[in-house]
Amino acid sequence: MNPILEHMTGLHMLTDDVIAMDFLMNAKSGVRNYAMAVTECATPEIKQILMKQLDEAIDSYEKISTYMMQHGLYHPHHIPEQIQLDLKNIQTAMNLPS
Repeated sequence: MNPILEHMTGLHMLTDDVIAMDFLMNAKSGVRNYAMAVTECATPEIKQILMKQLDEAIDSYEKISTYMMQHGLYHPHHIPEQIQLDLKNIQTAMNLPS
């Protein structure tokens, strides 16, 4: 994107870690939604399709979270470090133009 447009829209503040965390949260939301849909579907065929999608969503979440942990972008087992990272991401989000 054009650097001038990035500054005008605030996109220059979107760092790799902010984008990765957003991707991770969306993947987690997908897992939760597929799991809920599996419990509510009406036919075995649809349930089978949704279960396959759920498995793929879980695999995607695993890949994203593993990548983020390996690159220091996600600390699910070190709460103080994760809190600091979350606070930094919140500050970045609050500084984006509305």
